[in-house]
Amino acid sequence: MKKKVTNIGIAVLICLLIGFLSSFATQSSVNTWYTTLNKPSFNPPNAVFAPVWTVLYILMGVAAGIVWSKGFHHIWVKTALYHFGFQLLFNALWSIVFFGFQNPFWALIVILVLLTLILLTIRWFRVVSKLAALLLIPYLLWVGFATILNFAIWQLN
Repeated sequence: MKKKVTNIGIAVLICLLIGFLSSFATQSSVNTWYTTLNKPSFNPPNAVFAPVWTVLYILMGVAAGIVWSKGFHHIWVKTALYHFGFQLLFNALWSIVFFGFQNPFWALIVILVLLTLILLTIRWFRVVSKLAALLLIPYLLWVGFATILNFAIWQLN
């Protein structure tokens, strides 16, 4: 049990760190370039994003920690965590491309890859732990919404 709690704690910290680091790219243009963009009517207020992402990073970390606690020596655990790592990199890359490079089109390409990687991660997490897979569903739904939002912003601009 102690190992599981430790693994979850480490995984949550890693996810929050990735979110924190990618927020630098977001902050670079959220109050400048982003405000000049035409946005769809369903665009949430900026204040919604940080709390939602914080909860999602915590859920992602808990899910990854649960999988990790099953033993990294197992091939299914390794495969699941490799997928998780790749999707986490694309998660951060999206912020860099959209906000840092200010490029909604290429960000759309990145987020489509991210969606695919999340689906694959959920599939592999499910092999190891159904609970871990379920904990990623809110993340999948939010990134699905973000994909639609990204597409709309690209189309409007």
